[in-house]
Amino acid sequence: MDERARRRGQDELAERFEAHRAQLRAVAYRMLGSLAEADDAVQETWLRLSRVDGAEVGNLAAWLRTVVSRVCLDMLRSRTSRREDPVGQRVPDRPWAAGAERAGGDPEGEAVLVDSVGRAMLVVLDTLGPAERVAFVLHDMFAMPFDRIAPLVGRSPVTTKKLASRARQRVRGTTEIPGAELDRHRVVVDAFLAASRGGDLDALLAVLAPDVVRRADPQALPGGAATEVRGARAVARETVHFKRRSRFAETALVNGAVGVVVAPYGRLLYALTCTVEGDRITAFEVFADPGRLRGLDLAVLGPPADGPAR
Repeated sequence: MDERARRRGQDELAERFEAHRAQLRAVAYRMLGSLAEADDAVQETWLRLSRVDGAEVGNLAAWLRTVVSRVCLDMLRSRTSRREDPVGQRVPDRPWAAGAERAGGDPEGEAVLVDSVGRAMLVVLDTLGPAERVAFVLHDMFAMPFDRIAPLVGRSPVTTKKLASRARQRVRGTTEIPGAELDRHRVVVDAFLAASRGGDLDALLAVLAPDVVRRADPQALPGGAATEVRGARAVARETVHFKRRSRFAETALVNGAVGVVVAPYGRLLYALTCTVEGDRITAFEVFADPGRLRGLDLAVLGPPADGPAR
């Protein structure tokens, strides 16, 4: 093959690859939880494709997804061996600046991906082992059959199915709260978050009990701030002050009850446990200490018992 024909073949292969880039990025992001790392995985997938004869690849979509999955699995295992811990990472008061650095200069792109996956989902995915995460993402999110996932994780199809099942249980979590009561608590906590994001003092006072108590780890507060605050007006004023952080918040199942995770770019920073009585929050606690965060049982809050997913 002469040089001109070789280049033409590479150009055609590159065009075919670009048609799959968005899908590969979506797969890699769900596995890695970092846009910069996801783009690295996609680039490595292209490099591997460029070294093979494209004409010999029968099903390019399947080939690419298999390769990017292997690359992501290697990256997850490397991350685990380095004992990287995304829980409780400090994020500046302007966390979008830190996110821009992690996103390789594309904070808006990462924000879109975070919204498409869900902050709580990304937080829980980070608690899974590499093989569990790959099995769950490929099967539950991208409908890949277990007999195709098994060779990637080096397990039998039966064992791979068990990996995904364990991951699914972690993602869904468990609660002893009846469905109707859980839905009512979700409405209250959602109203609290909406008021926080809007900096709406009156709406916060409407959802906080008059004698509400806010407790927080020192890591969540400015230096010298009280770790405990009592009274709706005092708590509401403080919450308004921190409204920028609430834009990174999402309801989740925290220790089996409706709570909140604050996760800029999908990385857990804080978690809130909430006590709801009637239609108001009577107490909430902000967890920011890494050790305490690791001790929480976090899961994705499922769809309402009597309605569609939000």
